Amino acid sequence: MSVIKQADFIDSIADALQYISYYHPKDFIDAMAEAYEREQSPAAKDAIAQILINSRMSAEGHRPLCQDTGIVTCFVYVGMGVQWDKTDMTIQQMVDEGTRRAYTNSDNTLRASIVADPAGSRKNTRDNSPAVVHIVSVPGDQVDVAIAAKGGGSENKSKMVMLNPSDDIAAWVEKTLPTMGAGWCPPGMLGIGIGGTAEKAAVMAKEALMESVDIHELKARGAETTEEKLRLDIFERANNLGIGAQGLGGLTTVLDVKIKTAPTHAASKPVVMIPNCAATRHVHFHLDGSGPAELPIPSLADWPEITRDAGENTRRVNLDTVTQEEIESWNSGDTILLSGKMLTGRDAAHKRIQSLLESGEGLPEGVDFTGKFIYYVGPVDPVGNEVVGPAGPTTSTRMDKFTEMMLAKTGLMGMIGKAERGPATVESIKNHKAVYLMAVGGAAYLVSKAIKKARVIAFEDLGMEAIYEFEVQDMPVTVAVDSNGVNAHDTGPALWKVKIQEAKA
Repeated sequence: MSVIKQADFIDSIADALQYISYYHPKDFIDAMAEAYEREQSPAAKDAIAQILINSRMSAEGHRPLCQDTGIVTCFVYVGMGVQWDKTDMTIQQMVDEGTRRAYTNSDNTLRASIVADPAGSRKNTRDNSPAVVHIVSVPGDQVDVAIAAKGGGSENKSKMVMLNPSDDIAAWVEKTLPTMGAGWCPPGMLGIGIGGTAEKAAVMAKEALMESVDIHELKARGAETTEEKLRLDIFERANNLGIGAQGLGGLTTVLDVKIKTAPTHAASKPVVMIPNCAATRHVHFHLDGSGPAELPIPSLADWPEITRDAGENTRRVNLDTVTQEEIESWNSGDTILLSGKMLTGRDAAHKRIQSLLESGEGLPEGVDFTGKFIYYVGPVDPVGNEVVGPAGPTTSTRMDKFTEMMLAKTGLMGMIGKAERGPATVESIKNHKAVYLMAVGGAAYLVSKAIKKARVIAFEDLGMEAIYEFEVQDMPVTVAVDSNGVNAHDTGPALWKVKIQEAKA
């Protein structure tokens, strides 16, 4: 019989969450490096390069891989013979305490993204608690934990369906994946739960994402079970779609497909698919009563040596002097290095701007979007001598409903974010001769190094959703939608889907 100390469990949770904020799993790094080497799409290859460079920088600097440091999901497998040294806290409460300690650690502050009263006030809890905890009873007298920090961009793309028993699951995935857009920051993993009931399938899909990347080993030895055959089928179909890194078109969309199944009702076939993004963060640890978990420190030799230089066709743009004529010369797919001042804003800021404009009150003093660019970001708080913490883009699609207002009423010239824009937004960009630029999701620490000055200029009460003024130097972006409405998230995948089909033929 093992006696697990409450303090050891809490410390292990806190240590694990700090650990995964800046260390990618080695299997993920290896899979991304392999994808980088085989990628032929220049845009996708550059995106993967930024993700890998960012990953190494985060490992060296012990700062978050992504500004969205996630919602904590924790599977706790408790042996039936386990005893705890104290009984004043539940497992949920212990995980929450570990979460609070991790996210408020002054050496590596993590972004608090959790809001209470989700259907109402949506007030931030300020410490990223509570976590989502699944407690599983298992034989034995020890405790095993699998813990992840799941970003909202990928979590929001989760899909659930109740198929007929005779329906083809792989065909459903093939049809559904393109509808998810690029907000989940591919390339990543797909976790799929099949069977049980609706909620059981969802939990299995999330649990499947805790497993290691091993699809190439499976391909080499050959599938033996139904689940393994389905994994390979979905893997091939998904990558044949040509969606590619960041949705720009390319050879690798999915790094692995993980499947868990459970018996289900004879009339049912529940299926849930949950993607993991390019900031895949999870770790497993074990407690046997001998003390807190010891997590292995990876070697920097595990990361490939990758550098990226400004290519011959890369434009350097001064945001302080950029003209309308200049932005109308940019073409979809162009690479640009931005310098100068930009403003930031995301969901809450846009909603407040809308209310101020509708009321006739106008924008706050000091906030002027005329001829400016807005960056959709909610940065991590800085530590030490940082100007700002990791500051990668958030999913732009959520701002689509505000775009016409911003372009028509504020004088905004362009937007910067991640992933695709909807058809109506693309049309609005075209009509206003504006532009939408895309930064790489999953390269937040790399992006933050391009930010030389940062200050809050409005809505300070919104925390990470306040409006900042950033001054940047050589911030890398891609023209995703140009002033003529040409959309790289349409043209790129369409082109690479055809190329992949032609290569296979």
